[in-house]
Amino acid sequence: MRLLGPVAGEDVVAVQTSHPDPMIVELLLLADAIRDAGARHLTAVVPYFGYSRQDKRFLDGEAVSSKAIAKHLALDADELFTMTIHNPDILKTFQIPAHDVDGVPALGRYLKQADVDMLLAPDENALRFAKTASAICGKPYDYLKKERIDSYTVKITPKKLDVNRKSIAIVDDVISTGGTIATAAKELRSQGARRVIAASVHGLFVDNAEANLKACDDVIATDTIQSRHTKVSVAPEFAAAIRALG
Repeated sequence: MRLLGPVAGEDVVAVQTSHPDPMIVELLLLADAIRDAGARHLTAVVPYFGYSRQDKRFLDGEAVSSKAIAKHLALDADELFTMTIHNPDILKTFQIPAHDVDGVPALGRYLKQADVDMLLAPDENALRFAKTASAICGKPYDYLKKERIDSYTVKITPKKLDVNRKSIAIVDDVISTGGTIATAAKELRSQGARRVIAASVHGLFVDNAEANLKACDDVIATDTIQSRHTKVSVAPEFAAAIRALG
């Protein structure tokens, strides 16, 4: 990593997501270079905060990975902005001021212009995402009942919804393998939905995600992680958050 201009005495904003893993190393090297070059203040904008779901020790001997990444960032950064982090409470444990920016409104603005009749959360925990997007795009919302069997398998409990001949957007914070979305899409099809859209802030699309997501008519993700499904930019959300605290 190399800086191509002077930053001594400046307030610097470094923008770098953290998926896939090599980008974490790039971010740490960039932060170190900025600090060594004499920047007065460094704000790290990490649109997708990698390892945020490892926010506790699930098995003996595991690293609490979210805290580990935050600890290394704090060596050079003075402040952190991230987006729709899995568990906002972990930001309180970071050694520098950390702010969670909501990316769902950007999805809501996109869906307002799309052919959508109703928004659905894939489970009750994600209901807040559907509710936020609903308030912006002016469409009704509901949620599905989900039971997670293991890391790769979910079971959707049948729940009668008013989706017959409607276009439905499933709204969530992260699409990883796409298994939950695929299961939900199949349930909606069985109830007569004419179109199913998957919309998420963070699109990881790992393992068999592309195959799983063929169950959907369209897939929408933001640019927190660049992919072929990126259709929404959250740059305005970050810019507004930085200005508000500046």
